[in-house]
Amino acid sequence: MARRCELTGKGVLTGNNVSHAHNKTRRRFLPNVQEMALHSDALGRAIRLKVCVSALRTVEKKGGLDAFLTGAKERQLSLKARRLKRAVEKVTDEAAEATAVA
Repeated sequence: MARRCELTGKGVLTGNNVSHAHNKTRRRFLPNVQEMALHSDALGRAIRLKVCVSALRTVEKKGGLDAFLTGAKERQLSLKARRLKRAVEKVTDEAAEATAVA
């Protein structure tokens, strides 16, 4: 199981534990990744994603999963999130066309 956020790409970092005597031993800094079900308003269903808690705060700030995905860069998203972004954009484009015609 990879410890990587599917929305921000945040992953494991490495560094040193440094003792008082300056002995250095390698360590890992793990991101706080949780499996969450996030609701998409455009798709009308919940999507399960592995998301770091800092990304959850950003999703809430942006106004939901759909707003976060439309503003996100493709390269930082996982494959699953990229597919989800395309699906959301497709649904919102179709809705915009329907309101423009009517």
